[in-house]
Amino acid sequence: MGSSRSGGSSLSLKTGNKLRRKQMYIEDKKIANKARHEERHRRRREEAKNPELREERLAKNQPASIDKKRVWDDVDDDSLGAQVDLAALKRRRMEQAELAAAAEADAVMKDDEEEKDDDADSMLDSDSENDGEDDEEREEKLQRKRAQRQPSIAPSTTSTNLDLTPDSLTRQFEHLFSDEPPPMPKILVTTSLNATIHKEAEEIGAIFPNSTYIRRSGHRWGHKYSVREIAKFAKNRGYTALVVVHEDLKRPHQMSIVHLNSEDAAPGPTLTYSIRNYLPGKSLLGHGNATNHYPELLLNNFKTPLGLLAAKSMNTLFPARPELQGRQVVTLHNQRDYIFFRRHRYVFREARATEKNVVTAEGKEMEGMQGIRAGLQEIGPRMTLKLRRVDKGIGRAGSEGEDALKWEWKAKMEKKRTRFNL
Repeated sequence: MGSSRSGGSSLSLKTGNKLRRKQMYIEDKKIANKARHEERHRRRREEAKNPELREERLAKNQPASIDKKRVWDDVDDDSLGAQVDLAALKRRRMEQAELAAAAEADAVMKDDEEEKDDDADSMLDSDSENDGEDDEEREEKLQRKRAQRQPSIAPSTTSTNLDLTPDSLTRQFEHLFSDEPPPMPKILVTTSLNATIHKEAEEIGAIFPNSTYIRRSGHRWGHKYSVREIAKFAKNRGYTALVVVHEDLKRPHQMSIVHLNSEDAAPGPTLTYSIRNYLPGKSLLGHGNATNHYPELLLNNFKTPLGLLAAKSMNTLFPARPELQGRQVVTLHNQRDYIFFRRHRYVFREARATEKNVVTAEGKEMEGMQGIRAGLQEIGPRMTLKLRRVDKGIGRAGSEGEDALKWEWKAKMEKKRTRFNL
């Protein structure tokens, strides 16, 4: 029965006796587990002596997800359809400007040296040492100027920086990206004709503060108002936006947001989203009830010009000054062009003995937050949005001109899985 173990784990497959093969398989498994545990303990002892080894290991063992394999357009273009990282584009432009300024400084310094050489030929021998020192000081100053870099404008987390809005986007949507403080939002919410999802539409309307839900009648004897007529009605009464919820199979299927702008400006743009995985608040386990406080707004991971347009559109639907005593937060998290909508209530509490401290994006413990944790209770509703089209005016029918359609989603855009629009 005795046999050599030089074959390793494959030896159990070469044994004809079933019981012996089973026993050898268990022994091989124990040996492999023992070696793995010894290696883990050895690595832990080494990392305890030298913490830099652990940081190197964690930095190397990063999962290769699709988000990290994302491909950007290698162009100097910040138009609406360009798939560029605006933070990286702005940083690259700043570096190019610095290089141009350094080259200009080199040219000026070279011209100054040539003029000095022409004017001071007779004094060259006597002042050679002083000139050498001046040249060294000038060279050191130039090197220090080249080494200077502006602080990184890229956020350390996934939060969206609306200050990166390009000028091309500001020119197209002047009223949406105005420098003036935004007015207090006042939103009119309605549905499509002959809709039956009044409860769901009213719950969606309750997300936005200062909103009013009006049922859109489709009675055979009643006047069927179009979206353009409703927008005109709402604008004359001081509303800032119009939200139209469409249904399919008695579920929310699509949502159109029309920005009505000020009195002297035409309405627009209109952003149309598809709605997936809608779940009302009462269907959530352990859900909370919403209050009338203005919520905080979190916009995450919007990086391209189109993403900033969607983020700014959502930003104008919520008051600029949230009421913190309500402890409500609305999160719009973009991941692979899907916008996940969540609404929570938070509370700060003492950390339990089994809970770790809060860490930063770099994995280090946050100072001043030891022993404090945040508890979340979801309020709802929960849904997933996806941007489908951007129109200049009020929807497809209310937009005119060659640039009536600003952007539209097409199936070929998802042919390559590592390219995203937002």
